[in-house]
Amino acid sequence: MTVTNPHLAPVHVPDGAALAKVQQLCDLADPYSAGPGHEELFAAAMAESNAWHRERSPFFRSLYDSERPETPYGAPLVHANFFKRHEVLSIPREEVYLHLTSSGTTGQKSQMFFDEWTIRSAQRMVARIFEHNGWITPDQPVNYLLYSYEPARDLKLGTAFTDNYLCDFAPARRVEYALRATGEGHEFDPFGCVAALLRYAEEGLPVRILGFPAFLWFTLERMRALGLPALELPADSLIVLGGGWKGHADRQIGKQELYARVTEQLGIPSERIRDTFGSVEHCIPYVECARHNLHAPVWSRVFIRSTRTLDPLPYGERGYLHLVSPYITSVPAQSVLMGDLASLHPGQECGCGLGTDWFTVHGRAGVSRNKSCAAAAAELMKGTS
Repeated sequence: MTVTNPHLAPVHVPDGAALAKVQQLCDLADPYSAGPGHEELFAAAMAESNAWHRERSPFFRSLYDSERPETPYGAPLVHANFFKRHEVLSIPREEVYLHLTSSGTTGQKSQMFFDEWTIRSAQRMVARIFEHNGWITPDQPVNYLLYSYEPARDLKLGTAFTDNYLCDFAPARRVEYALRATGEGHEFDPFGCVAALLRYAEEGLPVRILGFPAFLWFTLERMRALGLPALELPADSLIVLGGGWKGHADRQIGKQELYARVTEQLGIPSERIRDTFGSVEHCIPYVECARHNLHAPVWSRVFIRSTRTLDPLPYGERGYLHLVSPYITSVPAQSVLMGDLASLHPGQECGCGLGTDWFTVHGRAGVSRNKSCAAAAAELMKGTS
């Protein structure tokens, strides 16, 4: 087999005997395959993951051994907010390969620590989803516009890491950042984004736009305010969004309206515009299909839980988003309860051909002082739009 991207190369669990099923599950190459055999493998991999963390994390052991309600695959729920206040590891500190945080310049930060297996296996999942969609193009240079943070010393934000990593799937001719490093932080540069798009349209190479959707929307609004004509970026351009509209909920527009405006002003067709869902606490990639639904990949399972009782809810009902995957060996985050409200739907209801369940995110639950990367980034918008 020819490896077309280094992130598709083999990667090995830290203990091949204790985590054989985890290895086997994460080696599945088809990101949306499903069936009884896959479910049996997933359950076995979760059992290995639970045993791994129970042996290595006193925190997880106390949860696992205490009386608890029935949970899928026997993994106790850990709320994502827990990682904003506590650093819990299942590996020695010297085995930490990467340290990322979830929030921007203010607010409580999730501190997540990754060994080499965990982060590289997550990257390989992203690469397999990009390969599945035909988005790995090593022979086609592209121009990038990143709606994320320009690299700066000591920057450890998960969103910045992800967006820079996504540039590995097509060679970069040029890279422009929307959130420019100032030496004292970052500032949103709307005029720089407009100038980059105009220049890219002249050059004629495919354009890849990655990052926060709010900043893309404000760029389109700035172009319209300036009276600029619509651009025709190459049809094989690609937009992959992530991070949501947190901090700008009062100005958020519907996804379909955003996509329509992108097509109208930039010429990129709807099927080449994809939103994503992910978090530093749960690095499994959830990427929209061509019909713009977030399908669970083969390496994870998705549940919805009651906001009142935490009981599992049936398809179509709204509750807390609960994400499960045995891939992570560095931190006991194999069963994470998110602060997002969502609903789950059977795969066949989508009609795109993917068989795995998909979910819709309906927003954040409650009101919190905690800020995500998107919320902190949104503060940079003040006075610029």
